[in-house]
Amino acid sequence: MSKSNEAGRIDLRTDIDHANETLRNRQLCFRLKQTMPLGDEYNNLVKELFYGNIGEGSYMMPPLTVVGASRISIGKNVFIMDGILLMGSGGITIEDNVQLAANVQILSNNHDLRDREVITLAPVKLCKGAWIGAGATILPGVTIGENAVVGAASVVTRDVAPNTIVAGNPAKVLRTFDPEHRQRVHRHHRLLLPRL
Repeated sequence: MSKSNEAGRIDLRTDIDHANETLRNRQLCFRLKQTMPLGDEYNNLVKELFYGNIGEGSYMMPPLTVVGASRISIGKNVFIMDGILLMGSGGITIEDNVQLAANVQILSNNHDLRDREVITLAPVKLCKGAWIGAGATILPGVTIGENAVVGAASVVTRDVAPNTIVAGNPAKVLRTFDPEHRQRVHRHHRLLLPRL
């Protein structure tokens, strides 16, 4: 990790480590787009992209765009649909049993308003069992609580409490729910797809 990264900012003009990792990530994402999903070659490329920081039984469909893969951790039995954008320079943690629908964007970095060649960093965390709907955007510094649900096309600007459903732009609380009901439903609706 570069010195500027430790300070919560990366200067794109001078941070060679960030530039090298960005090139590496782009090349691996390109290779993934050209590889048959679900096969050994594809699964090995996914593991390489995330430096092995992807849990057993996790599944990811191409295409995917990843920046800062060295700062992304993916738990067990995570299901990620196609079109994911992971801007991970600020750190992204995806815990076990999280589901991400198509075209989700998770952003842990942003450009400084006064100096656009500097990116600011704030970690994002998706807690166990969270479900992120299609086209949703999670902004820097946000934590999505355990079992929480984010509605399709929502923009999440603040933390979401566990067992809560949010939707909208910006996302607002719609209701809370009993997590026991969610666990019973989840056990009966497992996808039978090959996993990493």
